[in-house]
Amino acid sequence: MVYAPSGADGDIYKGKTRVANTRKEGERIIMKKKLFAAAMAGTMVLSLAACGGSKPAETTAAPAADKTEAAADGETKAEAAAESGSAWEPSTTVSIVVPAGAGGNTDLSARVFAQYAKELTGHDFIVVNASGAAGSVAANQVLAAAADGHTFLYGHNLVNVANIAGVTDYNYTAFKLGPTFAKDPAQQLYVSAEKYADLNAFVEAAKAAPGQLKACTEVGAYTYYELLAFEKAADIDLDLVDVGSNSDKIAAMLSGQVDLMPGAYINCKDYLESGQFNCIGAPTEERYDLIKDIPTLKEQGVDLVYPDCDFSFYFPADTSDDVIAYYEDLVQKVLADPSAAEGVANVDMMPYYLNAEDSAKNDEQIYNTIKEIADSLQQ
Repeated sequence: MVYAPSGADGDIYKGKTRVANTRKEGERIIMKKKLFAAAMAGTMVLSLAACGGSKPAETTAAPAADKTEAAADGETKAEAAAESGSAWEPSTTVSIVVPAGAGGNTDLSARVFAQYAKELTGHDFIVVNASGAAGSVAANQVLAAAADGHTFLYGHNLVNVANIAGVTDYNYTAFKLGPTFAKDPAQQLYVSAEKYADLNAFVEAAKAAPGQLKACTEVGAYTYYELLAFEKAADIDLDLVDVGSNSDKIAAMLSGQVDLMPGAYINCKDYLESGQFNCIGAPTEERYDLIKDIPTLKEQGVDLVYPDCDFSFYFPADTSDDVIAYYEDLVQKVLADPSAAEGVANVDMMPYYLNAEDSAKNDEQIYNTIKEIADSLQQ
């Protein structure tokens, strides 16, 4: 089942879901799938509370450049701006607001851009970590910022998923889309190597015990809708367990509290190499070089393709076209630098450029795809 914004099967789900909370002290009450709407309302309340009472965002400067600064090559900032075809250039430090804590691939890839953008332009770019409330803490910070090109959101899908889940009343259309910088394949599905050898073993176990095998996620998050799609495509019924962050998901897997975890390759590769996890498949159209040893779900008979994580720049809505043109040119120049492209690859992501127009079209498609899955719960 390839999820697309049009022409897709409208009868995708039965309109029910199970949700449970798992914490370190053990499992809490498992809620039936028909209580999905109540879970969404609770998520929204908690998220909005987090928005109001969150700690100040952590601001961290980009890593120091190893190369000689652009001015040393004889290229002035004015010349660089003229080359880009944009009349605009930064006049102060640029804040890259990241809806995640330090250390994950969202944060690390933003730092790659910040480093090489400074080397190319001589301007300062810093990463501002503002995690919480399904990405809305960071998104709200950018929406409240001046539309002067000096503040933008860097991330994937969260703006759209937060809206679909009822956490926010806006989606990507509240922003002006800039270019896309990197791609992370749709999160792969991981199981305990001690329990399941491959996809067939997991699906057989799930069919033998409907509703008993637990899969960890965050209610209303990107992986939540991915798991709903997987249930349908594999014709199985899982217990969806609300665990929390990526580190919480891995801890739940390692402790045996859950049976299945969607995850990014950067977070799971060490457990694959150590033999603790098996990857039963990737919900991608084809094998990417980054995860070339991981089979797709489609090639194993489960017809599911889910949206990749495409990392784009989101600016306040009134940002000028000159600002967008500047960043389109800058992203292309950064990715053309072999060292920068290697830096993206080193955080287990893929360099991936889309201009602003194509980024907006891509976000529209991702929004429609995930919303289709969510809407089907109400049928």
